[in-house]
Amino acid sequence: MNEAEYLILQNRLLSEEVKRRIDQMAAINIVASTVSQSLDLDRTLETALRAVLEVVNAESGGISLIDAETQDVVLRAQRGWLHDFVSMPMRIPFGKGMSGRVIREDNVVVNNNLDGSEEYAVPSFRDEHFRSIAMTPMHARGKIVGILSIMSNKPDSFSDEIVAVLRAVADTVGVALENARLYEARVEQENRLNAILQSSADGIITTDLKGRIELVNNTAETMLGVAEETLSGVPLREAPMPAKVRDSLLVALASRVQAQDKAFQVTLDDERVLLVQVAPVYTESQVSQQGDADGWVIVLQDVTHIRKAEIERARFMQAAAHDMRNPLGVALNSLSMLQSMIGGQDATADEIIGIATRSVHRLRDLIDDLLNLEHIESGFGFKRADADLREVLEEAAANIKPSMDSKGLHFSTDISDNIGSAKVDRRWLMRALMNYLDNAVKYNKTGRKVTLRAYTQDNNLHLEVIDNGIGIPAKAQSRLFDRFYRVDDKDTEGISGTGLGLAIVKSVAEAHGGKVYVRSRKGHGSTFGLLLPQG
Repeated sequence: MNEAEYLILQNRLLSEEVKRRIDQMAAINIVASTVSQSLDLDRTLETALRAVLEVVNAESGGISLIDAETQDVVLRAQRGWLHDFVSMPMRIPFGKGMSGRVIREDNVVVNNNLDGSEEYAVPSFRDEHFRSIAMTPMHARGKIVGILSIMSNKPDSFSDEIVAVLRAVADTVGVALENARLYEARVEQENRLNAILQSSADGIITTDLKGRIELVNNTAETMLGVAEETLSGVPLREAPMPAKVRDSLLVALASRVQAQDKAFQVTLDDERVLLVQVAPVYTESQVSQQGDADGWVIVLQDVTHIRKAEIERARFMQAAAHDMRNPLGVALNSLSMLQSMIGGQDATADEIIGIATRSVHRLRDLIDDLLNLEHIESGFGFKRADADLREVLEEAAANIKPSMDSKGLHFSTDISDNIGSAKVDRRWLMRALMNYLDNAVKYNKTGRKVTLRAYTQDNNLHLEVIDNGIGIPAKAQSRLFDRFYRVDDKDTEGISGTGLGLAIVKSVAEAHGGKVYVRSRKGHGSTFGLLLPQG
């Protein structure tokens, strides 16, 4: 062969190789464009198998997927077979048969001379009478997700060129199937989540970052008396829902308090009481790290029955307290008459009458304090309205001034200029302040200083009673606001009390959405504070 003939031969071989490559690329493009038309897994399986058989001109084929739990190879689609192995899926145990070899070697397995003597993992496969078979692994995201197989009833049907095309299209099919499977799993998860949300006894509303409503479940529709289609896609501030709920939600969503869920109660015009909880939703993002919530979840609970039960309980307590006061009043009057009759005649009798009188007074105070706690915690008779806080503070100071003077304490006020009005229950706030101030009188010695201080900080109102008195042991401070807790200390011996005064202050603070706090050192005085959120 001379040089010219050699060049002609090389050009012909190169042209054939280029044509083969072009044909392979065309086959891959055909399969890729075909399988990318749907994200439905079953439809994608059927479409992909049909496209592959047309490209490689094979009579039969099948697509098997790997079961993520058992690792079995499960036939999910077939064409050109005598028997249906999909309705009752053919399952190849992990590592068995030719499928096991394909996965184990991660390579194409070809047999062009099946004669029926082979041992199959599924014996009934022999009834198909295939004489040639080519099987190749399908990859997606770096792992084998299944096997693409082509079969023929004739021997020697699959040349290296066909196998090369099969190998080339297998991963394209694998990626398409994995995308369809993931999409199917996501849709199934969404349907399951939607079923849970719609069947929930709680009303659920979700919004995006800008407060636009995205989801409203059936319970929320019923609670708010608004159809889902009238709320979906509507900004919260424009949502046609009860104004009390909408306005409270706007305040909660506008708050910049980080990492803190909001909860509040709303009484509707029809006297139904809703407990509303608002929680931010954060989604990790590699692009934006602003730290703001990506949306909000709003949970509504109808607590009308609980509210009614609490009010009935408070009414019962009130009636019981009234019934107990009458005999206590009679006992006090009787003790007073007895004292007037025999007073001064017998020291022992005087002492016994004094003990009984003090005990009755203490029991009456205890009943009053328990009733007050019940009222506050149940919300019975608790009504918030705009009140001039400076006026409240000055009234509290005026009320306690005689007791301070009588004890020989130096009392002063320190009220910040920016203290204005706030929405509070004036009566109960006054009671909380007086409890703090009464304690300052009881637990301080003559000559000490007591200050009533009020200021704002971080959008919160701070009301504090500060003294330089006996102070409180560190181990006792965490329990000071517990019911019936009293400090066991020699400095407090002989000081009367029910152990409920500070518990009442705590309940008043919490009823206003606030909290209480204490700062103290033994022998260096104390600061008792009440924090109320503003706005």
